[in-house]
Amino acid sequence: MTVQRKFPVWRSALFVPANVERFVAKAVERGADALIIDLEDSVPLAEKANARKLIPGIVKRFRDTGSSDVMVRINQPLELAVPDLEAAVIAGVDAIKITKVEGAEHLRLLDEMVTRLEIERGLPVGKIWFVGLIEAPGPLARAHDIARSIPRLAGISLGAEDYATAIGAKPTEETLLMPKQQVVQAARAAGIMPLGTIGSVADFSDLEGYTRIVRRSADFGFVGSACIHPSLVPILNAGFSPSAKEVADAERVVELNKQAAAEGRASFAIDGKMIDIPIVQRAEALLERAHAIAARAHRPR
Repeated sequence: MTVQRKFPVWRSALFVPANVERFVAKAVERGADALIIDLEDSVPLAEKANARKLIPGIVKRFRDTGSSDVMVRINQPLELAVPDLEAAVIAGVDAIKITKVEGAEHLRLLDEMVTRLEIERGLPVGKIWFVGLIEAPGPLARAHDIARSIPRLAGISLGAEDYATAIGAKPTEETLLMPKQQVVQAARAAGIMPLGTIGSVADFSDLEGYTRIVRRSADFGFVGSACIHPSLVPILNAGFSPSAKEVADAERVVELNKQAAAEGRASFAIDGKMIDIPIVQRAEALLERAHAIAARAHRPR
C-alpha cells in the first residue's frame, strides 16, 4: 500500500543556467510552475564555483519578482554535489534536482547531507523536495527501490539524452517509450510524481510535434516535465492540465456517484457507459488536480 502525499504542481519546470544573466533576468516572465537554477550541464566546469556563489541572489530575485517554485539542479559526482548542496540548501529553494541517481543509497546519502544543512541553518527539516533523474540502465533496473527510498523524494524522471547514450540508442520517442513507462510504473507504485515526456527535451523547434508528445505523455500518466526553452512552457502547462471538458465530465461523474450512493448503488451509467469505482476515483483525482492548478494560478507572489 502506498501513502499518498501532497506534492506541488510542477507541470512545467524551466532550466535557467545560473551563470547566464540574460536568462536569469527573464525567467520569472515565462510562466513556468518551477524554475530550475542549473549548476550542471549548462554550466562549464570552470564556471561551477562562481555559479554556486550566484545561487542566493538568483533565489531572492525569483522569490521577490515571480510566483514560480525554485529548484536547483546539482552535479554528479559527489565532489561536485557536496558544494552544490552547500550552495542550494537555503531559504526559498523548494526542491533539488538530483542528477544521475545511482540507487536508493545514493539518495539516502544526499538526504542525510541536506537534513544536516537544514538543521544547521534553521530551515524546516524535510521541506526541500528531491527530484531524482535516472540516466542509465543500471539505475533504471533499480527504479522501484529509488522511488521508495526517502520521504523527501517528490518525483523521478528519465534523463533521456544520457540514457539513450548509455544504451547506444538515439533519443527518439520509440526508443524511449519502454524506459519512460518503467519510470511511470515505479513512481506510481511508490506514490510519487512521474515527471518527463515520452520523447526527448532537446528538440524545441517542432512545437506542433512537442504538443503531441506532451498530450501523449499525460495520457501515459506523466504529470509535468522540465524544458530547456521558454517556448515550451505554455505547451507543458496546457498539456498537463485537465481541459474544461474533462473537468465538466469529472464533475458530472462525481455528482452522479453521490446520487447513486444515496440510492444504495455502487455503479451507474452515463450516456450508455457503465461507471464504476475506478472511473469515479479517476474523476476525483482529476478534480483535485484541477483545483490545485487553479490555486497555483491565484497564489500571491
